[in-house]
Amino acid sequence: MFENKENRTELSQLGEFGLIEHLAASIHNKNTSTIKGIGDDCAVVDHGGKKILLTTDMLLENVHFDLSYVPLKHLGYKAIAVNLSDIYAMNGEPEQVLVSLGMSNRFSLDAIEELYSGMLLCCEKHGVDLVGGDTNSSVTGLTISVTAIGTAEDGKVVYRKGAKENDLVCVSGDLGAAYIGLQVLEREKVVFKDNPNASIDLEGNDYILERQLKPEARKDIISQLKKLDIVPTAMIDISDGLASELLHICQQSEKGCALFEEKIPMDPMTIDRAKEFGLDPTICALSGGEDYELLFTVDIKDHEKLRNDPNITIIGHITDKNAGCNMISRSGSSVALTAQGWDAFLKRP
Repeated sequence: MFENKENRTELSQLGEFGLIEHLAASIHNKNTSTIKGIGDDCAVVDHGGKKILLTTDMLLENVHFDLSYVPLKHLGYKAIAVNLSDIYAMNGEPEQVLVSLGMSNRFSLDAIEELYSGMLLCCEKHGVDLVGGDTNSSVTGLTISVTAIGTAEDGKVVYRKGAKENDLVCVSGDLGAAYIGLQVLEREKVVFKDNPNASIDLEGNDYILERQLKPEARKDIISQLKKLDIVPTAMIDISDGLASELLHICQQSEKGCALFEEKIPMDPMTIDRAKEFGLDPTICALSGGEDYELLFTVDIKDHEKLRNDPNITIIGHITDKNAGCNMISRSGSSVALTAQGWDAFLKRP
């Protein structure tokens, strides 16, 4: 049934994005209504001049979440939010979601209702309808698959490929908090496993825990950009870490970048807890992932509109491709950016 082991190409050799590129090479769109297929935060379909945005994401128990410390209501909220984030990353407005579940018999009706209550809470906050899906039994725990559907104004869809030389690189919110929140949860899980009677110490970590357990899709940023009459030249949401996402923009735009370490926004709690874990806060921001902030580029003429916005930080600029993708450290040295964020198919300990 499977190929000879001597001729196998392991998925870990390709990695997640290598696999996507490999599969996409053999896929050819036939319908004129398909504007954008594989390769961005959403597919884009044209129906009568209206641009429809489509995205899907899957969350697997013990791969993407651990129910020993993730409340079901929070998980439901997060499952919807991470999909809506992709719609916003295309400068669109989400309108519907479909939810499919695979669940084992260890889940009761009460548990599934709790999961759905979080989903519906997120839908209500963003004005989104939950319009269908599928349910199936599973022998591997809980699987959640969400498909989000949205729309964008004609000519206002923002792709990853539009960055131009001298564009400003901007990011919403702050970075690294979700990753550090995960470290706190994993630490307390180890303590509990070693001693089930031990008290769990999560006090004083509310912000970073919420960033991990209940991330917010940045609808407010899209609204603010519209208010400022700014259409980004390129945009992506930060699910796999700042470095990985910025490299996606640069690769698809065929440009380089200069990112300034001192400009990367981080919450003081993130910095303090990272140091407690013996981690470099900058590395956490570059490679931690799951922040679901928006990373985007804008024409330099929009600098005055953005420079005083408390929710948006200018962290660098786009350069010629030959200059490469680099971070300028606090000491002034230039370091090549590398993608070290989450990859679903890399081998792990």
